[in-house]
Amino acid sequence: MNAFELTRALIDIESVTPNEKAVGEYLRAYLSEMASRFDGHVEMMPVESGRSNVFARFGDPVVTFSTHMDTVPPFFRSWEDADYIWGRGACDTKGIIAAMIHAVQNLLSLGERNLGLLFVVGEERNSAGAYAAAQEPRGSRFLVNGEPTENKLALGAKGALRFEILARGKMAHSAYPELGESAIEKLLEVLQRLRSAPLASDPVLGASTLNIGTINGGRAPNVIADEALAEIFIRLVDGGEAAREMVHQAAAGFAEAREVLCIPALRLGTLPGLETTVVSFTTDIPAFGGAWGEPFLLGPGSIRVAHTSEERIPKRELMDAIQIYQRLALELSRRS
Repeated sequence: MNAFELTRALIDIESVTPNEKAVGEYLRAYLSEMASRFDGHVEMMPVESGRSNVFARFGDPVVTFSTHMDTVPPFFRSWEDADYIWGRGACDTKGIIAAMIHAVQNLLSLGERNLGLLFVVGEERNSAGAYAAAQEPRGSRFLVNGEPTENKLALGAKGALRFEILARGKMAHSAYPELGESAIEKLLEVLQRLRSAPLASDPVLGASTLNIGTINGGRAPNVIADEALAEIFIRLVDGGEAAREMVHQAAAGFAEAREVLCIPALRLGTLPGLETTVVSFTTDIPAFGGAWGEPFLLGPGSIRVAHTSEERIPKRELMDAIQIYQRLALELSRRS
């Protein structure tokens, strides 16, 4: 398959987290055929019941290309026009998978070796696949992670801090509010404190941002709410210590703050001659913890259309990415 055909074939396999099994089996079969031609080896690396990462090696990997197989919901199939391939996962990250595979295949055809391809599960939820892979490194010295950066090499990526804010109160008839205690009002007070609190900034990564993602609570319009829950997400530009303390201070006396996830911001490797950027999204790179080598971050497509009904990848960027990935592999191999 050419890169466009492979991208569409991957998009058309539903792999909304945690349903990566079918796309993993497809990639195992595809890479096994490639391994038979270039004396490689493919293995499924179990993560949990019914879920596995897929790893293909050609020699002893010095450079490993990696991205995730899962997507966000809802699933929708592919189509294309003259300029774009559309569909769920087009840029995040089925097109990136296709570009990485074709880059490695081209390098192998030129006689290059010591390359790896690692496709993981769970990035869109909790990086389960990357955490599992970090426990089973294969000696790679450099990790090229794929996310949609418009083919610019990311100098850094913001981190992530997620909290659940749970407020409890006492139910009562709404005609007699003095007999109850509204959990919703407590939660609103915490959220207002959070919205008013200053957040850290960084000269390279920019400003931290706060998103109140979900709010749930209450029983009925005529009942004083006895419970309310909000989920918040802070994009970090540091390790998260100050933001964590800020959340606990805002919740003190009103609600319970439960930390769900903390991934620190990170600085990434650079290479001369490539256009650079800074990204606000979080990746699998922190979960790898350096176990698969020094990390680099680059991929075709724009994060601004990922996770939307307009998700697409420019065909030109996809083809350019193949050449950029080949260049990265050659230059990093020379570093070793």
